[in-house]
Amino acid sequence: MATTVLFSACKKSDDSSPNNVYKCTTCITKPEALSANDATSKGIYKGVLIGSTGTIKFNVANDSSTITATMVIDGSTVLLTSSVALISGQPYSAPFVGTLNGQTVTINFTVDVNGGNPIISSANIPGHPNAIFTLVKELSNALIECFVGTYNSTLPETGTFNIVLSRPLGKFGGIARADGSTKNSDVSGTIDANGIMTDNKGIKVSLSGDVISGTFQDSNGSTITVNGKRTL
Repeated sequence: MATTVLFSACKKSDDSSPNNVYKCTTCITKPEALSANDATSKGIYKGVLIGSTGTIKFNVANDSSTITATMVIDGSTVLLTSSVALISGQPYSAPFVGTLNGQTVTINFTVDVNGGNPIISSANIPGHPNAIFTLVKELSNALIECFVGTYNSTLPETGTFNIVLSRPLGKFGGIARADGSTKNSDVSGTIDANGIMTDNKGIKVSLSGDVISGTFQDSNGSTITVNGKRTL
């Protein structure tokens, strides 16, 4: 399954010192998506996943006829390919197939003819049976960034908190899941010029460079701390 956010493996620096700010040195700073593909099914699609944790990027004939995807899940990189050709002026739907630990991975991707509603309709990832995705189309004027992170609560509770965002569009979305659970919480909201991320419940966290962080109280009075780092 996938959550669509309607916006229409990273090398870590040594951050053991509080004065050494984390920077994703392999993350790009400009969109890969071409302007000719902004309103078509061609292009770059990026997202985050939970059910484990990680990111995924699809290249659907963005700058050639190549159609591939790269998924990073729990630190393992899976290269996926599709044998289904894209037909100009048509929606695109295809299985992407790769290998993880010697076993076949299949991820079924679909997107509308205008690049809207990109989703992963189903996924078979051995060892990760409850994976869920949030997926977004990158635009030529709006870089998409992916952050993977964790949260902890005084409930007590710990979990995964992964975000996909666009600073030029001032929007973000993502998913959270408590450790040991199969239930997900969708999150979405806006980003202001000062890097303050505000979700649809009014909760605020901070975006600074390649780091998301914040502490707040939930509706039950529990204190929650979130920390995330850009990896794509």
